[in-house]
Amino acid sequence: MSEDWARPVVHWEIEARDAGAQRAFYAALFNWQIEDSEFIKPIAPGFGGPEPGPGGHLRQSDTARVTLYVQVRDLRESLARATELGGAIVAEPFDVPGGPTLAAITDPEGNPVTLVQQ
Repeated sequence: MSEDWARPVVHWEIEARDAGAQRAFYAALFNWQIEDSEFIKPIAPGFGGPEPGPGGHLRQSDTARVTLYVQVRDLRESLARATELGGAIVAEPFDVPGGPTLAAITDPEGNPVTLVQQ
């Protein structure tokens, strides 16, 4: 029997009560090209960011949820834009020792999103 291998994240999903409003929020905030369809709204993959692809972690918490980490060019500009679009700031920019600078927002439906400036 061969050695097993890690299964990388190959897709992610945002669930929404108002998919049209969430589509508008993410398209405007991150310049995502989101297709319009009846059931799902495909989001094309981006480019750049840390190679070889998305990493992640698992941690103990009082809640169960998934958080997107999205790379941005300017944290302050992205925070301002997020609030203009109906999101909320959860954490102002802070440096991770030996790592990037992060900030946290919620989208208009309260889903967490961490902004990463590298």
